[in-house]
Amino acid sequence: MATYPHLFRPLGIGRIEVKNRLFFPSHGTSLIEQGHAGPNLIAYHEARAAGGSGLIILEGSAMHSSFDYRSRYLSVADDDCIPGLRDLAVAVHRHGCKVFGQLFHAGRGLRASEDGSRPVAYAPSEVPDERYGIVPAPLPKRMVRDFVDSYGDAARRMNEAGLDGCEVLASMGYLIALFLNPAANLRTDRYGGSPGNRMRFLREIIRAMRAKTDPGFVIGIRISGDEMAPGGLEPDAVRAICRALDADGSIDFVNVIAGSVGTMEGWKHVFPPMAVPPGYVAPLAAGIKAVMTKPVLVAGRITQPQLAELIVAGGQADMVGVVRAQIADPEFVNKARSGRIDDIRACIGCNQACVGHRLAMYPVSCIQHPETGRERRFPHRKARAATARRVMVVGGGPAGMKAAAIAAERGHDVTLYERAGQLGGQVLLAQALPGRAEFGGLATNLARELDLAGAKVVRGRDVTAEAIRADGPDVVILATGALPRLPAIAAEGAHVVEAWSVIRGEANTGGSVVVADWRGDWIGLGVAEKLARAGCRVTLAVNAVAAGMYIQEIVRDTWVGELHKLGVAMVPYARLVGADRTTAYFQHTASGEPILIEGVDTLVLAQGHRRESTLADAMNGYPGKVMAIGDCVSPRTAEEAVFDGLKAAMEIGA
Repeated sequence: MATYPHLFRPLGIGRIEVKNRLFFPSHGTSLIEQGHAGPNLIAYHEARAAGGSGLIILEGSAMHSSFDYRSRYLSVADDDCIPGLRDLAVAVHRHGCKVFGQLFHAGRGLRASEDGSRPVAYAPSEVPDERYGIVPAPLPKRMVRDFVDSYGDAARRMNEAGLDGCEVLASMGYLIALFLNPAANLRTDRYGGSPGNRMRFLREIIRAMRAKTDPGFVIGIRISGDEMAPGGLEPDAVRAICRALDADGSIDFVNVIAGSVGTMEGWKHVFPPMAVPPGYVAPLAAGIKAVMTKPVLVAGRITQPQLAELIVAGGQADMVGVVRAQIADPEFVNKARSGRIDDIRACIGCNQACVGHRLAMYPVSCIQHPETGRERRFPHRKARAATARRVMVVGGGPAGMKAAAIAAERGHDVTLYERAGQLGGQVLLAQALPGRAEFGGLATNLARELDLAGAKVVRGRDVTAEAIRADGPDVVILATGALPRLPAIAAEGAHVVEAWSVIRGEANTGGSVVVADWRGDWIGLGVAEKLARAGCRVTLAVNAVAAGMYIQEIVRDTWVGELHKLGVAMVPYARLVGADRTTAYFQHTASGEPILIEGVDTLVLAQGHRRESTLADAMNGYPGKVMAIGDCVSPRTAEEAVFDGLKAAMEIGA
């Protein structure tokens, strides 16, 4: 009997059949080339098609001159897009996978520019966007017809390129969703007022697309089942919209997501981080499925095949979207089909290299799987090395684990040494913080990769330079990590402890605590939350313009919101100077003026890290190849550590 019998049944959508119930939903990649699909984007999607996905929906494509930023988005605004899309369709189809495009206009949610000046943002009405700080121009009536025609022409190009269908983005507070929303659409013409009038724009778009594409070309919409934001579309209204479209007979599917880009509350549901429960959008999809005859798709923090199976088996949706889990593991679907569940590199919801890269306009990747987004750079990672070497890896954090796993996978004789009794390095600290247990999956996944690759692991042994020389490996990879940085400050009489000791439960803190956060990352936020939940009165003083400044913004905003609820005071622009028995002294980083925080029992230092390079320094003159990676070169994040490990392993015997 199949492990997941419902997931691996085919599904009819319109006139096509999709081979299974798992799809790769639309998301930005920053892999485009002047607005077109090129070799990097094709390789990225072909990896997921080869990995077993039944359907891929491409990232949002622009189709109108008012939103056509080819450095950031795919464009289907002219026929030049057709060759690249055709090549992509061929690559995906060769693996039995279907592929849809997506048509997208941001409306007032516009952060793009080609020259640094702010372009005009259009919306149905002059209703401001809170998150972007934009007051849009009402879309002139004369332009509405132009927009509708542009959608139709874009669908025709996708059809000619050989795509199987197209999804219209009508979700997340973007242009079409604004037309559907009575709080954002205040028009008094035929495109505003009644529910039917507010739907007119979307209906005309769908009719134009139908008129310009073949009868077998699939057309559907993506919609937020609940925008989860003040003034956002709510479930009853969304169900009514979907029921009406289903009755029209004009669409072949509805793809359900949650959230809206217009507010901080709604934004976190567009790319929900680990703080958001898995699978929470499925009940919204179930409500829509109850009023529709056409297939309903759903996505939103679905990272395990077990959960996807339950959603389909329970009738909440017909097909399940898995984005970040397939970014983390392109073979997710194949592994689920063959029952290799423990081999799936589970997504940990960190948002760092997937969403974080995209929002910074870097190519999408994954902190656990840096090959993602670099498929052409590492096309033959599993190919055996030309010459097998004996490799010693010192340090069992993310850098060392990745290096050892890849080196062993490529045929080298690898032994990893870790002085502690457990692998993981700083991951073990991160997972110990409130709400961050899922981050520990990074160490779990890498440990599984070590096991599958056949690397030998020795725990509880401290390796010296003398021991390495005596053993004589061909290659030494040093991944000895970092230690807390302890600044020289005047702290006479103060009770000062270090953040790592607080996380480990080794430090005794008083009732009033100041966390001095130099890095503006997860450590300061996490320690502040941990102490606040323990009943302490906490002030988080950050040497940055905001708490969590250097972590992905959705993770940051969600976390800062939680700290606010817990009553944590947050002081930005604060450079630590010193402390005494009752006061912590800071200097404003912009003005130089003093900041005094009084009534303090304990000062917690989260002042960054210093590299642990003792062993690396002692290896000068070693006759074999020596490579230092990760934090022992320069303290950074888990993303850089894992990527360093991959690159080092690929250099051996190449």
